Amino acid sequence: MGSLLVDNIGLLVTADPSQGDGPLGTLTGAALVADGETVAWIGPRAAAPAADRRLDAGRGCVLPGFVDSHSHLIFGGDRSAEFAARMAGQAYTAGGIRTTVAATRAASDETLAARARSLVTEALTQGTTTIEIKSGYGLSVPDEARCLHLAGSLTRETTYLGAHIVPPEYADRPDDYVALAAGEMLDACAPYARWADVFCERGAFDADQARTILTAARDKGLGLRLHANQLGRGPGVRLAVELGAASADHCTYLSSDDVAALADSVSRDSPGTVATLLPGAEFSTRSTYPDARRLLDAGATVALATDCNPGTSFTSSMPFVIALAVREMRMTCEEAVLAATAGGATALRREDIGRLTVGARADLTVLAAPSYVHLAYRPGVPMVREVIRGGEQTPSATVGTPIADHSW
Repeated sequence: MGSLLVDNIGLLVTADPSQGDGPLGTLTGAALVADGETVAWIGPRAAAPAADRRLDAGRGCVLPGFVDSHSHLIFGGDRSAEFAARMAGQAYTAGGIRTTVAATRAASDETLAARARSLVTEALTQGTTTIEIKSGYGLSVPDEARCLHLAGSLTRETTYLGAHIVPPEYADRPDDYVALAAGEMLDACAPYARWADVFCERGAFDADQARTILTAARDKGLGLRLHANQLGRGPGVRLAVELGAASADHCTYLSSDDVAALADSVSRDSPGTVATLLPGAEFSTRSTYPDARRLLDAGATVALATDCNPGTSFTSSMPFVIALAVREMRMTCEEAVLAATAGGATALRREDIGRLTVGARADLTVLAAPSYVHLAYRPGVPMVREVIRGGEQTPSATVGTPIADHSW
């Protein structure tokens, strides 16, 4: 692999305040050297050591690769008709998940894998170098296990979401499904998962059911995440904090106690339970956006992610999410970029990604723009010029075309 010099950088965003100016730790006149998969040197361009290869950044802004800590990429079927109906005024009631479950169960491994690879490529070409992928559209022991097995070929950040909804065959006996999700299904899926998640929401699982499943998953050695407070106020956020979950995701409807719980979970030694905000879902469902300003001002740790899924947020674009966060959730450009990089890494409890520091993974994005501000300033415009992952330039893949190595 050798070494790579990234030179002629207009503005380097390290996402580490100790490395440079402001909350993003920015540097001007800097260069970066990757040796193998890691960052080996950062400093003034004039002092850059020799390297085997050189990449001219064209005076563009260089920042850490985006970390998408919440996605649902293993699925079958299409729900564009549901989207069109919703845009015509019909309310979202979460019933569309059952449509995707039926399509996923009917799809072959090859079909599911090809779709997921295509979406991973979309994300990569837009600067995402780490992505989390959940199960949750199989909802049977064999289908959840195979979905996680497929996800594991694409990323190390795999999440067991057997408790997405109660499937139709268990509609009249939900407690039996909770027992399955906390027992036999968990046993089959745990070898393929790093995380466990539950959709703790009206119409899905209540706090006691979620606690049962998550506690069993924690006993299996899985880290915890939680879909919380998306459709209304409820116990999800406080349950996530109670159980020490790495993240509470959505956080759209929060009480003062919820905000305080997230903020109070942060300490000198711990980032606490991260509030992962998913504005693509609100965009797609015409719902109220989360109040990021309220969370940030309270001192909570915030991340941004796409929630890429076929029903309620079918986008793989972290730049689009950043633009939404700035425009609709009152985040500054600096806060949004930090949440999409270091924030996502924190939500995954990763210290090797989301920042550009010596010893970190050499995952970085080169923008065709002088500043990260252009990610929100020019929404919808392709801003990513180059993506480096693990010290290697990624192929200039056509969106939708699988590339060779997705072992994230």
